[in-house]
Amino acid sequence: MADTKTTVENNEQEEVKPVDLLDVLLDKDNRDPIVLMDESGKQLTFEQVAVIPYEVKKEKRLYCVLKPLDKIENIGEDDAIVFYVDQDDNGNSILRVEVDEEVAISVFDLYYDLLEEAQKEEKAAKAKAKKTTTTSTAKKSSTKVAGKATSKPSTPKSTPKK
Repeated sequence: MADTKTTVENNEQEEVKPVDLLDVLLDKDNRDPIVLMDESGKQLTFEQVAVIPYEVKKEKRLYCVLKPLDKIENIGEDDAIVFYVDQDDNGNSILRVEVDEEVAISVFDLYYDLLEEAQKEEKAAKAKAKKTTTTSTAKKSSTKVAGKATSKPSTPKSTPKK
């Protein structure tokens, strides 16, 4: 995979414009498919799953996990591919498939760990929000009760004279 391209619809024709790879990968709001060109010039479309910094042999690399949207030989429908960000001869960022199986598995393992951690944080945030809502409701209820108790006009008590 050499160049990163993005597909833009223009008058019912697809125009491929080169874009900065890191801008695309690190854009949290980007939901568009990523179109890569293989060595033979064929365009392949991927869905971005994750971007993960990872250190291999004391070298920090940026990895990304991409799920093919196009059928690729020997890649299952639910499979994803681990790429790492590299530079071409001109200094442009490019993606290369990680061929070291141990590294690829380690990146996947890290991805699953991060996913699990994010799910735990989400559950904790939901539980906290639920607890805050319950506490707020309880406070509102007691305020209403207290308000009712103090909002009744007090009736003066009179003691009968003998």
